[in-house]
Amino acid sequence: MEAIANGPDRGPAPAAGTPPAFDAVPAPDAALAPDTPPVSHAAPAADSEPGAATRWGAFGGPVRTRFGLWWTAHYTFFGTAVGLVFIILSLTPSLLPRGPLFQGIVSGSAGAIGYMFGVFGVWLVQYMRGAATSPSPPRWAWLMLAVVSVIGIGSGQYLFHSWQNDVRDLMDVPHLRWYNYPQAALLGIVLFFVFVTAGQWIRRLVDAIMRLLERVAPPRVSGVVAVGLLLMLSIGLINGVIARGAMDILNNSFNAVNEEDTTDSGAPTTPLRSGGPQSQVSWESLGREGRIFVTGGPTTDELTQFNGSPAMEPIRVYAGKDPDGDLEAAAQAAANELQRTGGLDRAVVAIGATTGTGWINEAEASAIEYMFNGDSAIVTMQYSYLPSWLSFLVDQENARQAGVALFEAVDALVRTVPEAERPRVVMFGESLGSFGGEAPFLALNNLIARTDGALFSGPTFNNTIWTTLTSERDPGSPMWLPTYNQGTNVRFVARAGDLNSPAGVDWDEPRVVYLQHASDPIAWWNPDLLFNEPDWLREPRGYDVSPRMNWIPVVTFLQLSADMAVAVDVPDGHGHRYVKDVADAWAAVLQPPGWTDDKTQRLRDIVHAD
Repeated sequence: MEAIANGPDRGPAPAAGTPPAFDAVPAPDAALAPDTPPVSHAAPAADSEPGAATRWGAFGGPVRTRFGLWWTAHYTFFGTAVGLVFIILSLTPSLLPRGPLFQGIVSGSAGAIGYMFGVFGVWLVQYMRGAATSPSPPRWAWLMLAVVSVIGIGSGQYLFHSWQNDVRDLMDVPHLRWYNYPQAALLGIVLFFVFVTAGQWIRRLVDAIMRLLERVAPPRVSGVVAVGLLLMLSIGLINGVIARGAMDILNNSFNAVNEEDTTDSGAPTTPLRSGGPQSQVSWESLGREGRIFVTGGPTTDELTQFNGSPAMEPIRVYAGKDPDGDLEAAAQAAANELQRTGGLDRAVVAIGATTGTGWINEAEASAIEYMFNGDSAIVTMQYSYLPSWLSFLVDQENARQAGVALFEAVDALVRTVPEAERPRVVMFGESLGSFGGEAPFLALNNLIARTDGALFSGPTFNNTIWTTLTSERDPGSPMWLPTYNQGTNVRFVARAGDLNSPAGVDWDEPRVVYLQHASDPIAWWNPDLLFNEPDWLREPRGYDVSPRMNWIPVVTFLQLSADMAVAVDVPDGHGHRYVKDVADAWAAVLQPPGWTDDKTQRLRDIVHAD
């Protein structure tokens, strides 16, 4: 927020006819109405340009405001300087490649945040000194800043070209064209201006509240109260009216998407799929992702051809979001569907934890069906209409509760089967689904004791088990690819070959695999990045992380926050894209009867995420 922009550096104008002091700044009223001249000011110099208006600038001193000097009359020097530094730093290497549009948005946002820090720093020093004003840079300082900015941004763009090529080469992504770089620079500067101007309106609101309060309280008290009132009002609106309204709008919008039927085949004609004949859940209730899931996967003919023997028809059951938001009811509906379809009689029951929209990585589901030649049942449920990234921010508790409810409902059914006849039960999930998939267990020992294995891909920093195992990893193993307890039960995998590491160590059963790429921002984003260098940058780098990427306080946090928005817009094997290696991971966890390395390689060429 720019709640302190322009104001901290300003003060009353000097008396008429008196040259302005170096630390003189315009009166608050001038800040609020920048086009209104001060009550009095020094006369223009004799050599003034014809038609050039002279008025008080943002940091004091008469400033000609004709065109080129307009910025100096409206924006603070130190805020502008720090903002430009942040714009340049936003060009430094991050985990993923960026296009010109996205880089422009990142640079503009970073510049506005830097401007806020700069203005706040001036205000804080001013407040600590008890000074009403701060020195105003002379005109030559602005000119020097302009020159340095042009050189800095130009050099940054040149280095950005080299840095981007490094990252793109690591991921086999085409290079940007020459004209993409000025596009990104221009957009970044324009958005910098737009965001800072928006912040100035917040400052105006603070000033207006302060003027009202100064009638009954000292100025400093008024300032504290005004900012406090604005913060409380903002938080109240965000948590109350705005949050409820926004969530209603978002839920309604994404519910409309959820109701779309994008399948070509219509409702299933087999009773072994939810929404089909004899199903206890309606086709319409499944939602968009549910309908895609139950109509997807390999056919019995495809399974027969792949394995060379007659296949069974795979079971897929799904429960859409309960209209009343009752997660236990949705979980029980899914469990009932599993029982109705005869899923408890299959060789393996796979419990999938979905992302916010109810999405399941198709590669993780269909790989199981190929490996068991259809002798499998997959059960899952939807708990939200929101996309995964939005659910991660505002709906994590529902993801956790949904994971617990679904596992407990299925586990209760499995335990009714004689122990010798029970199917194998495995867990899986990607991204927020991995968070929900871990939720019923809290610790690795519990996960191993209650399941026959698990595959989690693209975990988040909120994953309890994953975070614990990573922090307690064996000495010498890097954070991006840790080894825990010599890989006895759990292994972390970036590429298929990592399944055999550490070499020569027996892998006990049940087995757990975490698929995680060194360049996945969703796995490595953490608020600690603000002020602490992560081990994955301090230790030897991952195979697809630029050696020129360095940790910069605040900036690296902002860089990864931006990377999350494009985490899946990269080839498989990088970022948040987990497809082919799923085949190797499931083969290691499940060890299907009669399965071979040749089948794994063939399956890698077949599976797809959507």
